[in-house]
Amino acid sequence: MSELTERPSTAGQRLGAPESFGVSTLEPGMRPPVQPPGRQVSIRVQMLDDTQEVFQISQRAPGKVLFDLVCVHLNLTEGDYFGLEYTDHRKMTVWLDLLKPALKQIRRPKNTILRFVVKFFPPDHTQLMEELTRYLFALQIKRDLACGRLICNDTSAALMVSHIIQSEIGDFDETQSWQHLLHNKYLPDQDAIRDKVIDCHRQHVGQTPAESDYQLLEIARRLEMYGVRLYPAKDREGTKLSLTVAHTGVLVFQGYTKINAFNWSKIRKLSFKRKRFLIKLRADPSNSHHDTLEFAMASRDCCKVFWKICVEYHAFFRLFEEPKPKPKPILFTRGSSFRFSGRTQKQIIDHLKDSELKKVPFERKHSKVLSSSSMSPHSSSFRSQVPKESITSVLLADQPDSANTNGTEEPPTNGFPDGALNSDPSRQNHNGAGQHLLNPDGSDSKESPQESPRLVPNGGGPGEDQERGVTSMTDVCQIPGGQPLSPLTSPLLIEAGYVRHDDEEEARRKKFPTDKAYFMAKELLTTERTFLKDLQVITEFFQKAAGKDEAFPDTVKNLISSHYDPVYRFHQGFLKETEQRLAQWEGRSNAHIKGDYQRIGDVLLKNIQGLRQLTVHLQKHSECLVELERACRSSRKVEAVCRDFEQQRVCYLPLYIFLLRPLHRLLHYKLILERLCKHYPPTHDDFRDSRAALAEISETALQLQGIMMKMENFQKLLELRKDLTGVENLITPGREFIRLGCLSKLSGKGLQQRMFFLFSDCLMYTSRGTTPSNQFKVHGQLPLYGMTIRESEEEWGVPHSFTLFGLRQSVVVAASCAAEMERWVEDIRMAIDLAEQSSSPNAELLSTSPPDTKPLEDAGAELESEEELCGSRSSLERQSHRGNTTVHVCWHRNTSVSMVDFSVAVENQLSGNLLRKFKNSNGWQKLWVVFTNFSLFFYKSHQDEYPLASLPLLGYSVTVPAESENIHKDYVFKLHFKSHVYYFRSESEYAFERWMEVIRSATCSASRPLLSSRKDLY
Repeated sequence: MSELTERPSTAGQRLGAPESFGVSTLEPGMRPPVQPPGRQVSIRVQMLDDTQEVFQISQRAPGKVLFDLVCVHLNLTEGDYFGLEYTDHRKMTVWLDLLKPALKQIRRPKNTILRFVVKFFPPDHTQLMEELTRYLFALQIKRDLACGRLICNDTSAALMVSHIIQSEIGDFDETQSWQHLLHNKYLPDQDAIRDKVIDCHRQHVGQTPAESDYQLLEIARRLEMYGVRLYPAKDREGTKLSLTVAHTGVLVFQGYTKINAFNWSKIRKLSFKRKRFLIKLRADPSNSHHDTLEFAMASRDCCKVFWKICVEYHAFFRLFEEPKPKPKPILFTRGSSFRFSGRTQKQIIDHLKDSELKKVPFERKHSKVLSSSSMSPHSSSFRSQVPKESITSVLLADQPDSANTNGTEEPPTNGFPDGALNSDPSRQNHNGAGQHLLNPDGSDSKESPQESPRLVPNGGGPGEDQERGVTSMTDVCQIPGGQPLSPLTSPLLIEAGYVRHDDEEEARRKKFPTDKAYFMAKELLTTERTFLKDLQVITEFFQKAAGKDEAFPDTVKNLISSHYDPVYRFHQGFLKETEQRLAQWEGRSNAHIKGDYQRIGDVLLKNIQGLRQLTVHLQKHSECLVELERACRSSRKVEAVCRDFEQQRVCYLPLYIFLLRPLHRLLHYKLILERLCKHYPPTHDDFRDSRAALAEISETALQLQGIMMKMENFQKLLELRKDLTGVENLITPGREFIRLGCLSKLSGKGLQQRMFFLFSDCLMYTSRGTTPSNQFKVHGQLPLYGMTIRESEEEWGVPHSFTLFGLRQSVVVAASCAAEMERWVEDIRMAIDLAEQSSSPNAELLSTSPPDTKPLEDAGAELESEEELCGSRSSLERQSHRGNTTVHVCWHRNTSVSMVDFSVAVENQLSGNLLRKFKNSNGWQKLWVVFTNFSLFFYKSHQDEYPLASLPLLGYSVTVPAESENIHKDYVFKLHFKSHVYYFRSESEYAFERWMEVIRSATCSASRPLLSSRKDLY
């Protein structure tokens, strides 16, 4: 925890606060508790100012540790008014329980963003002692207004918005105020009351930001919807109502009108039974209500969520101190053990009065006005650390820091330069440092699970990126696409093209722009080319194959054609426009003479607005996947058509992955636009278009996020079903894939290599069979219901071993290394927790077929080279992808991959030209390289219909060549696995950073925890 005082910049400092350890939410005046031992886990948190931070906690740490780190990060003393909320796997918004382990609540940390928001709204804002706390409350009110949650009349709305504007731009100036309202949206129907806002703003001359916050909260606290979060319900007669909780008690709303209120003093007990929420009132002769009021909610989970927040509101506002935990029962439990955790409001107020804490000066993110609170010896440094505005804020024309720091130049990188390689390892290995995120809006929106913000170990923050004034972000790769591949093909490319020597390459070099935005636009172009080729697999090649077979249902063909062909035609036009713009940018046409074409945001905005018109087709892609699978299951002829098509070289990935490409492409656009927005200063001509395009694509991606996650899990189960034999009904509702990989199972014959598959309800172990397709034969399964796990290295004398105790059998297994064991143990424990939530064990997965008595393959006969991996089976032209899947790579390289890894692989995709060199060769060979799903695919050019070879990267390491290797070129990275060494050379520093970043996400599992990466899954 000592790192907290050494970090040069934190979110609290960006608000202007001095460095301190803050106050723990449970132990006033104490430092945050020491975290329990264990691997560090990265958790993303979105703050009220729309920045995102990543905190590292122990895998066994309770939620309190994470919440304390956030409060420390903000230097927030009155942190108990706030909470961390997130959307769980049921698509419900829930609060993080501070007493339970955080990872037992957050099932998929990589795909979950927690939101730091106000949890308890006091009746009087004067009870908030510190100006920083009132500022954060004002940000919450601003967010509630923007998203339509805080309903009020036009007069109140206009007055509140005028105070917000006063705090952001200062005294009224007609031109500036109008421009500010035009470019920022504070209300859903803002245009209708714009004149009222302007009239109100005229009256606030001389009002400081702190006074504006005070007035804003004064107006908001008098509104009926202040702090209200509605929970849908029905009464006994079936009338639609909404329940909510406030400091006074439980409230009942019909629409946005309060129709009843039950004060805490009148409530005897709150409880729920199944999906019925019960309010038991104290006996009162004057009360016409029944003794017990009953409300029907959507589900038991909804009841439980609302009941918990009621318990916490009652304890926070009504109790003098935190309730003590109940003693553990001896025999059995009765009722819930849930309790409020944290200081009550009275404890907060008493503590602040006793401690006499000094006022904390701070800078406001959206404000261009220097208030008196910001004047401090560190004021100048704080200003450079304040994050830039979101899309809802005014352009910072008067902040030179943004212009200076975002206009980062790339060194001259014309073509593939032959200059000397900079041997500074910090430059070669920074993995995308200097990339920043500018959030698109100020609403309480869920970020895409694929975003990865700046890493802040233990709540700290790196200094260099924050000096630029925005939250940095690891750039996520952008090639179209998906998941499992055919990864075991030789990368030697015997006929891949001729070798270019250095002098030839020097002669072919062209002068290209050096602006970083150009290379981002070029990445958009290269990945769009690959994406269109992948779409062509479905719209042309597969439909052609299906049309030749009369057994293929016309309904499925028409469904796929009607929902994929329009998307393909749209992206054809998009690609053409992008190619034209890049040609103009590079000066390869005369069009650049007629205007400024060194921009890409306008092209993206135009096409993303057009892409939103295709949302109805994108929503139907899940139906296409389901109907195609149903047709294959019901007809052997249809199944044979799909199987034969997968054997074609053009289908270089499993067929179902191509059906997911359009949804994944939305994420790639979003990530490219995020990098553009953080690169451009707000005054840049392309900034506004890029920011608008980012807001558009973020909304579309968020709308389709649920469909995408379901399709990814369904597709992965379909692929595993083809890789397994001896198993039935693998695909059942509610089952989720978690991890697959190699473990050694201890038996009477000693340790034997087995392939394990972990699902949300069971763990299966298999061995590779001797069938032509090299499927894995299931030997047994362990239901997770009732399972326990224990490390047993000392008991059996086997390194990295642990024992799984099931209800009917126990299994001793060993991992290849300590890191691999830790990943397995962590995921199995998480899966056990998921299975325990079920009321009973799931049905058996294993088929009733008799066990195979054939001898197993020698598990130790691992092939040592890429050529042998290919030579051990037939070529791609003669064999399906079943023998070339990620499962087989994990088998040969004795590693594992989780579903979260596959989700990261969706983001980490890239394509473009690279020069490749072997260990003992002299020349460099130019290839078109596509990175997707843990593998590199090699082409002669981007026009090729299929790859010539591929290189699976699981198990590989990526580094920068040492001086002793005599690779005297710029932007070279090295891939090596055992005796295999490959060198790749990119065309620019930006491309070098991107390739290093995406390849690191797919290299050997043993190295993944060592990377200080935002892709760290847990």
